[in-house]
Amino acid sequence: MPIKTFLKKMYFSNIILGLLFSFSSFSLVANESANVSEEATALAVTKTESTKFDPGKLILHHIADEHEWHFFTVGHFHATLPLPCIVYTASAGLQVFSSSNFKNEHHEEIPYNGFVLEHGKIHAENGEKVYDISITKNVASLLISAVLLLTIFIGIGKKYQENPHRAPKGLQSMFEPIIIFVRDEIAKNNIGEKHYRRFMPYLLTIFFFIWFNNMLGLIPGGANVTGNIAVTLVLAIIAFIVTNVNGRSTYWTHIFAMPGVPKWMLIILTPVEIVGVFMKPFSLMVRLFANITAGHIILLSLVSLIFIFENAALGLAVVPFSLFMNVIELIVAFIQAFIFTMLVSNYIGSAVEEHHH
Repeated sequence: MPIKTFLKKMYFSNIILGLLFSFSSFSLVANESANVSEEATALAVTKTESTKFDPGKLILHHIADEHEWHFFTVGHFHATLPLPCIVYTASAGLQVFSSSNFKNEHHEEIPYNGFVLEHGKIHAENGEKVYDISITKNVASLLISAVLLLTIFIGIGKKYQENPHRAPKGLQSMFEPIIIFVRDEIAKNNIGEKHYRRFMPYLLTIFFFIWFNNMLGLIPGGANVTGNIAVTLVLAIIAFIVTNVNGRSTYWTHIFAMPGVPKWMLIILTPVEIVGVFMKPFSLMVRLFANITAGHIILLSLVSLIFIFENAALGLAVVPFSLFMNVIELIVAFIQAFIFTMLVSNYIGSAVEEHHH
C-alpha cells in the first residue's frame, strides 16, 4: 500500500475513533462530577465528628476493583450491576451468590451468610481464610473486551477470506491501517523480515487488547483494567515467556558469556545482564499500570477541587480542564498500547536476532 494512502486511512480512522469517544469523554466528566457531588453531600450530612471531604478515599474507591459495577448515582438511586461472588472456605465449601446480598435498601453494607464485604474484600465473620474467585468489575470488563476483540477480528478475518482481492469496507477499512502499522512500523522494524510473521498474532493481540481496555476505561462507569497491577503483571509475564522461550543460543551467550569481553569482567557484567532479563518485563508492568492509573487520578483530582474549596464557580474552570485531560487520555490510550507492543517486539527481536562476529 502506498504510504500516502496508508496515512490517509490512518487519519480517517483516528477521526472516527475520536468522534466515537469524544462524547464519552464529556460524559465521563459529568458522571464523575455527579458521583463526587453525591458522595460529598453524603459526607456533609453525616453526623460524625469529622465531615471533611476526603478526596484520597474517593479517588482510591473509583480506581479500585469492586464486587459490583457502579455506573452512576442520582439522588438516592444507585445504578449498579450486581456481580456473582464465588467464595470457598474449608468449613462451608464453595458458595455462589450475588454481591447485592451485601447491601440493604439504603445501599449500606451488611453481612451475608457468614461473610462481610470490607474495602472491596470478602472476609469470613469467624476469621476463617476465604478463597475469593468472584467475577469482579475488572474481570467482567476483561470478558467484555475479549468478546469485542473476538467478534471484530473474526469478522474482519472472514471478510478477507471471502473477498481477498476486494477493497476493505466498514470495520475492515478502519482497522486495516492500524494492523499494517503494527506490522510495518513495529514488527518488521524490531524483529526483522525473517522472523516477524510468527509473532504477528501475539503482537496484534496485545496491542488491541491494551488499546481496547484503555478506551473502555474512559467510558462512564468503565473499569480500570489496565490500571490494575495484576493485569499488567500477567501481560509482562507472557512477554517474558515469549521472549526467552524463543531466545537463540547467541542471545543466551551474550547474557552469560559475552564474546570479546575479558573473563574477569564477566563476574560483573553477567549478573547485570541476568537482572536485565527480569527488569525488562518489570518495566513493562509498571509503565502501563502507572500511566493509566495516573490519568484517572489526575481527572478525579481536578473534579475534587470543586468540593475541596467548596466553590461551585470553580467548576467553570475545572470542567474544561477535565475535558482536556480526557482528550489527552484518548491519545495516551493509543500511545501506551504502541509503546508496550514496540518494547515487546524489541525484546523479541534481540532474542531471535542472528548475530555475526
